[in-house]
Amino acid sequence: MEKHVDNLISKDELLKILEDRFNQNISRHPNIKWVEIVPLLENNPERINSLSYLEASNGEPDVAVINGQLVYVDFSEESPKGRRSLCYDKDARVNRKKFPPTSSICEVCDQWQVELLTEDDYHALQEIQAVDLKTSSWLFTPDNIRQLGGAIFGDRRYDTTFIYHNGADSYYASRGFRAKLILK
Repeated sequence: MEKHVDNLISKDELLKILEDRFNQNISRHPNIKWVEIVPLLENNPERINSLSYLEASNGEPDVAVINGQLVYVDFSEESPKGRRSLCYDKDARVNRKKFPPTSSICEVCDQWQVELLTEDDYHALQEIQAVDLKTSSWLFTPDNIRQLGGAIFGDRRYDTTFIYHNGADSYYASRGFRAKLILK
């Protein structure tokens, strides 16, 4: 699957959307000013492309400090609609015996030049804003779990963040992924 998103947003339109979201959600980044973010984006076409994919797939990316890194991260209330029904990685997709999905989350993250959230990132995101109250999101899976055929995902229920496991080749209409783009 090529990029998993068809309609990318122009740079000017994207910057306007990101600035509006930034200003409407100051609590996500209380000690950061928009004028600090603009230079990190304006002359960086790779970052603009990555953010265009996150936005076009309904991720609602916004600035936050996650585990000491200044990042754009997906703040959509539920797992982004444009990134669901994907298994964990290419190996899981290729080796699935019946009905393989069109792509995998790891392949899409590589194409978009973004990083999948780790378990620690996901917990930090949930501290900033409760997400995945009805859906779930795949998370970066440690090698020891992945080598045994598994992958991990998280969600939030009962005002608590849960981390679970599933076969890496599974995929669901209610499970997508959240990503981050590291700014510094």
